[in-house]
This record gives sequence, C-alpha cells and structure tokens, in this order.
Amino acid sequence: MLSRPTRQIGRGLLAILLVFVGLFGIGGAVSWAGAQLDLALGHRSPAIGGHDHTVVFHASNTLGIALLIPWVFLVQRWLYGVRGRSLVSVSFRLRFDLIGRWLLLIGPVSVATMAVLALITPAEITSWSSAELVGLITVTLLLTPLQAAAEEIGFRGLVLRAAANWAHGPRASLITGIVVSTVLFMAAHPPTSPWLALSQGGLAVGAALVTWRTGGLEVAILLHALNNVLSQLYAQALHTDLGTPTIEPTIILTLVPTAVATTAILLGVRRRQDTVTTSTRKTG
Repeated sequence: MLSRPTRQIGRGLLAILLVFVGLFGIGGAVSWAGAQLDLALGHRSPAIGGHDHTVVFHASNTLGIALLIPWVFLVQRWLYGVRGRSLVSVSFRLRFDLIGRWLLLIGPVSVATMAVLALITPAEITSWSSAELVGLITVTLLLTPLQAAAEEIGFRGLVLRAAANWAHGPRASLITGIVVSTVLFMAAHPPTSPWLALSQGGLAVGAALVTWRTGGLEVAILLHALNNVLSQLYAQALHTDLGTPTIEPTIILTLVPTAVATTAILLGVRRRQDTVTTSTRKTG
C-alpha cells in the first residue's frame, strides 16, 4: 500500500518517530491531565511517580493511547498520501465477519488461558471499594479494546508498513517490517523480566504474521484486545495490585491464543474467506 520505487528510509523514520510522538506526547498529556485530577481528589497517580492505581489513572492512561488511532491516520495521510482507513485492512474497513469467526475460536482459548494464569500466578493483593472496582471494570470493557486497536494500528499498521519499504522483495520486506515493528513495540513497553519480554515479542510477531496473512489488522486487534481485557478483568476480580511488575515465568502462557491463531492462519484455516490481497480489494 505504501510501496514506492525508492526505499524512502527518511520518510519511514519520520513516520515511526511521529507514532512515538503520538504515543508518548498525546498519551502523556492525557495521563498528566488525569494525574492532576487525581491530585485534586487526594491521590498520587503512577503517571507522576505515585502508586495509586485509580479509576481516573486507568481511564486517562487508556484513553491517551486510544487517541493514537486518529493521529496515526493523519500521519499516514500526510506522509504517504494514503487514506488512514487503509491501515485497518486492504478492504479499507474492519471486516466484522472475520472478527466474529476468529472470536469463536480464539475467545474460549483466551478465557481458559487467562483463567489458568490468574490461578497459578502469585500476586500481591490490594483493596478497592465497590465503586472503584465497578469503575475499573467499566473502563476496561469500554476503553481497553480501543487501546489495543490503537497499538495495533500504530505498530502492526504504520510502523510495519513503513519499515517494510526499506527492503526489496516480498520476503525481505516482510522480515524487515516484522523485526522493526517488534523491536519498537517492545521498546514502547519496556519488559520487567525476560518472561515478559518473550510474551510481548511473541504477541508482536504473531500479530504481524496474521496481519500479513489476512490482509488486515482484525485478528491482531482481537488477540491484543482479548489479552489486555481478560488479564485486567481477572486481576481486578482477584484484587491484584495492578502496579506490581510482571516477573513470573507463567506470563508466557499468554502466548497460547496467539500461537493458536497464528498457526491456524498460516496453515490456511478458512483461507479462502479470510485472506485478502491488494489485488482483490475494492478501490474508490
């Protein structure tokens, strides 16, 4: 979609820089505003070095990342002259039928995996009031899927595409795009343990592969959203301290849904329905 006769390394680097500007600039500003509201309410948010994981912090942090979606659309339009909607899929839209089909397969796997992970992983316990817990769960259900979608649009969308243009040939372009987008995704989420690094890297690589194979971000967004939403819901249900760094090796279990989806797609499950190439999309 963004390919040109030249490699456009400078333009690609600028695109990647602007993704991080949106992630940490816009996201940081929203988180800071939330931290000021928390201070007014008598809490010190992790956004300013505190330890109070409040509903306001959860909402502002999640919303700040979700705002990456319109920002990345604008960046691609400005730098490449291509409509932002093309980042979603080669059909220029979310294919909800594809999401529904893969949800039937990946949804139960994700729920089972996260349930086992919640039971076997030791964690520090905190306490929330009923109002706080309801607020946290509501924010998780409403905003966390948008946060996951924003990160996929940023990293498996624009970053992967921009970096893929630096190499010639389909295979070299794919490998370059996957490596660069994975490394930068992990840089944006500094892991606190090698197990978390493996989990993040596996999700990034799997999401990139299913994006390439299906011609869109739908399955990648689904995997990312299920991972984030379910892990947060189980943590909230068990009153787990959300500020505790993840260091347990059990975190690699989060790779199970990604591995199942990636393997199924690469082996051609529902290939005729789910794989779309740029030559078959409608133009307009």
